[in-house]
Amino acid sequence: MLRKATISDVGTMKQLINNYAKQELMLAKSLGELYEHIRDFYVYEENGEIIGCCALNVMWVDFAEVLSLAVNPKFNKRGIGSKLLAACLEDGLALGVKSVFTLTYAPEFFEKNGFAKVEKTSLPHKIWVGCIKCPKFPECDETALAKKLK
Repeated sequence: MLRKATISDVGTMKQLINNYAKQELMLAKSLGELYEHIRDFYVYEENGEIIGCCALNVMWVDFAEVLSLAVNPKFNKRGIGSKLLAACLEDGLALGVKSVFTLTYAPEFFEKNGFAKVEKTSLPHKIWVGCIKCPKFPECDETALAKKLK
């Protein structure tokens, strides 16, 4: 079942995200960050267990970032990540977002879902605020991708 995240999901979301962060595959999130941005998140739940999450963070009037897309590795290749991403994109459309971007180590997944690679320098400076927390800053080795929404 795909749904908006609730406060009771935060502990599991943190574990999912930070499991990938330990592997240097995404940025870690603190409990405070997750509670603060809980309304940005969707979760995928199966048999009462949260097995995936993803967020859409509106950055500006018509621009948003997809971030913290994490699925329990035991459930990979079942389309859960694509469903979470689609929910975030639909949310963006409903909000009036015209384009979305992501920074990722899994560009193939996003390309499969309609994103195209872009130069990081083409992204607005506003997005780099979150990057300051990254241990790899300023030597970002993630791939930037973007998608126009209809």
